[in-house]
Amino acid sequence: MDFKGKVVLITGASSGIGAAAAVKFAKFGAKLALVGRNVENLKETASKCENVGEDSLTPLLIRVNLTDESAVPNIISEVLERYGQLDVLVNNAGIIENGTIENTSLAQFDRIMDTNVRSVYQLTMLAVPELIKTKGNIVNVSSVCGLRAFPNVLAYNISKSAIDQFTRCVALELAPKGVRCNSVNPGVVVTNLHKSAGMNDEAYEKFLEHCKITHALGRAGDVEEVANAICFLASDLATFTTGMNMPVDGGRHAMCPR
Repeated sequence: MDFKGKVVLITGASSGIGAAAAVKFAKFGAKLALVGRNVENLKETASKCENVGEDSLTPLLIRVNLTDESAVPNIISEVLERYGQLDVLVNNAGIIENGTIENTSLAQFDRIMDTNVRSVYQLTMLAVPELIKTKGNIVNVSSVCGLRAFPNVLAYNISKSAIDQFTRCVALELAPKGVRCNSVNPGVVVTNLHKSAGMNDEAYEKFLEHCKITHALGRAGDVEEVANAICFLASDLATFTTGMNMPVDGGRHAMCPR
């Protein structure tokens, strides 16, 4: 995989899958624009990116809350000011919260949909004119929760199903213009996502232990494994792949209770 001369924009790049993808893209020679809310974490990701590969460049860091509609257009403006082009958009930023139809709220629904869907819709809409110019592509980070139903994360499930449909629709709309759009659908991956949603250390350890049962490969995933899939879909190795919702979930999507 070779991204020399390519500009890659990654949201949620301050930790987890986004940070791992950033380092991987840097290794393959990409010029990076990293978006996140935590500046110190963004700087840490940038430092890792600068230490891989022979021609690693200092990434552009953009601190923004993606649910701030008025601030999102500045992301594209800053990328174009720094690099003059955009080749790959990785919509990775997202949140998760517990909630069932019995104890959820419209406020929870709005929070999750604003971050996981509405901001993706807006940023992609703004990026597409530039991606058409470069015949670039989009990779959305969805979830196995978009492919299968799981209890107690109702709004999150809905948001990821929306991202999967968004991926397919955008793929069809942009295919005539040479722009591809795909998603990766991770299973449980070891990140700070669940702890950020309020899960304590003990509960998280039990959660990961349970993954030995819920994932066919007998474990949770690693951010590197998802980053590999993101880079593949964004690369010229996947030029005939679009509209794909790719499970990277240790086989969880194929499993049924028995």
